[in-house]
Amino acid sequence: MHDMRFPNEPKAYRAARHKLLRAEMALRKQVEAVAALRRKLPAGGEVPGDYVFEGESGKVKLSELFERGETLVAYSFMYGPKMEKACPMCTAMLDALNGNAQHVAQRTNLVVIAKSPIERIRAYADERGWSNFRLLSSAGNSYNADYHGEGPDGSQWPMLNVFVRRRGKIRHYYGTELLFAKQERGQNARHVDPIWPLWNLLDFTPEGRGKDWYPKIGY
Repeated sequence: MHDMRFPNEPKAYRAARHKLLRAEMALRKQVEAVAALRRKLPAGGEVPGDYVFEGESGKVKLSELFERGETLVAYSFMYGPKMEKACPMCTAMLDALNGNAQHVAQRTNLVVIAKSPIERIRAYADERGWSNFRLLSSAGNSYNADYHGEGPDGSQWPMLNVFVRRRGKIRHYYGTELLFAKQERGQNARHVDPIWPLWNLLDFTPEGRGKDWYPKIGY
């Protein structure tokens, strides 16, 4: 498959590694195939209204968030007004995504939405050092409930949605519905894993992700 070798590696290791390499190559093709299917999705339903969010500089409409092209990526951050603390899992993912947000901004629009008042969201963002996100509060609209960032009982859900603007109309394009699909044993939802370096790095290690380990707010 290739001639590269590491110092003193046994033949058994190389045989097993090449078997794994074939699986990795097959996975790479599958990842590309799934991405291609995602790109071919037709635009979904038109949004029910031009949601008004509370931003750090005042009120802003959904239609005003399309500053760089015709696509908008919106992550629903689990930090509702009744939650004493923000979600540790969302926090860990956003810790990493914040570093890439400036790069993402060269290609598309990215916002982070939570149900808490904008002042509370900003205060938490400052604690985490999140300086690259456009933060929005959905406390005054039904966005969370409409696009599954919130349950019927008001519980907050970690949903990522993509919207597109076509001929002046904003439509839903993609949502991480693996969050709601039947979960096989040991799989969890993994709906935003592709953008979360933590789990992908741990998958390279012999210990893996661990059965019961989850990130915390602090250590």
